[in-house]
Amino acid sequence: MRIGGAPGKRVLLVGSGGREHALAWKLHQSPRLARLFAAPGSAAIAEFAQCLPGDPTRPDEILSLCREFDITCVVIGPEAPLAAGLSDALSAAGIPTFGPGRDAARLESSKSFAKSFMRRTGIATARCESFDHPARAQDAAARLEFPVVIKADGLAAGKGVRICHTRREAMETIQDFMVARRLGEAGRRVLFEERLTGLETTVMAFCDGKNLRVLPPSRDHKRLQDSGRGPNTGGMGAFAPAFIPTDIWNRIETDILQRTLRGLQEEKIDYRGILYWGLMLTPEGPKVLEFNVRLGDPEAQAVLPLLRTDLLDLVEATVEGSLDRTPLELRTGYCVTIVLASEGYPFEPRTGRAITGLSALAELPGTAAFHAGTARTPEGAWVTAGGRVLDIAATGETLEQARSAAYDAAGKVSFPGMQFRTDIASTAIQPPPTPAREQARPAGSNR
Repeated sequence: MRIGGAPGKRVLLVGSGGREHALAWKLHQSPRLARLFAAPGSAAIAEFAQCLPGDPTRPDEILSLCREFDITCVVIGPEAPLAAGLSDALSAAGIPTFGPGRDAARLESSKSFAKSFMRRTGIATARCESFDHPARAQDAAARLEFPVVIKADGLAAGKGVRICHTRREAMETIQDFMVARRLGEAGRRVLFEERLTGLETTVMAFCDGKNLRVLPPSRDHKRLQDSGRGPNTGGMGAFAPAFIPTDIWNRIETDILQRTLRGLQEEKIDYRGILYWGLMLTPEGPKVLEFNVRLGDPEAQAVLPLLRTDLLDLVEATVEGSLDRTPLELRTGYCVTIVLASEGYPFEPRTGRAITGLSALAELPGTAAFHAGTARTPEGAWVTAGGRVLDIAATGETLEQARSAAYDAAGKVSFPGMQFRTDIASTAIQPPPTPAREQARPAGSNR
């Protein structure tokens, strides 16, 4: 689908979180952007876009906004609107849309569908078994060898995975997910999955249905506390690029990325948007933990600052199917992103608490604060309004420089009960000196 020929694009960004703030920040840098809108947006996104009221999971509302404001392209940030069929509705109305349709979104919205897709396409993943009935899941739990990973089948904002070390923990998880429905419909079905060991890595790519443009690999830190302790969260920090040796990268590209693309083509799924692979680099080789159908959060906040190519160019090429003619260029160096979270996160975050120190970040070069859960009072003060509050991102020529800059910046911000990890990127595997490092970059899918 061609995006209108006028030089200035009127883009609607769908979403309101830290990832969408980073997308707005990057889109706003495009000289080809005429005007940026956001639905619903946020007080922070309003710095770059006109925010419009609208429920992203109601396609009719977003379609109405597109017609009212003469939108020439829509960029969908979060997963819920994709699972609700927003991209399908907009594309059917002739509005170029960056984000896959509902069928493709099942790769994220249904873990059992994703597992079936991987079996059909020969993509390495953990062994698993799914259950629709609590009693059957409980019977199976009585026979398990522990530890085991129990996953809610549906969308759970990063909180639908538990590693269970005992039968009691497994039974409690089944009760929470399937009986008490603490995750809503997401927990109606659960998967029991073998626990893989190794190094977790995220790979994301622009996909136009025929070609991939691969972003720098990144590494997310999902546990709340240092050293991987505490409950799972949506992500407490990330860094990029994460070094992957050339031989392992070649296997990822051949056995995972390209097989995914071929599988989508064989199943006639026209995928236009971001593909996300959550990988475990095991002793047996790379295996897929999960698919997402959009940029990771907070991985996007660690990758977008390294993107030199105009993001709007990549969005347009993805929608039009011309990624093979659009190079992806990256800045040298690294980016480290630290999440500042509210007291009580990830269970019952305390909100409405005053945030101080944000103005000091504007004076720090190579640093950005992406707002994930903030609000502005009538007097103009910033307050906490969610679990993950701010994503502090900083770039540097080396990983240590980026890490030091990110923590220096985070130290200037405070709010009552603020919690964050102090070990983001601290144990990262360092690449060998150049030129070997250049050979290890994920260039194959970008040729």
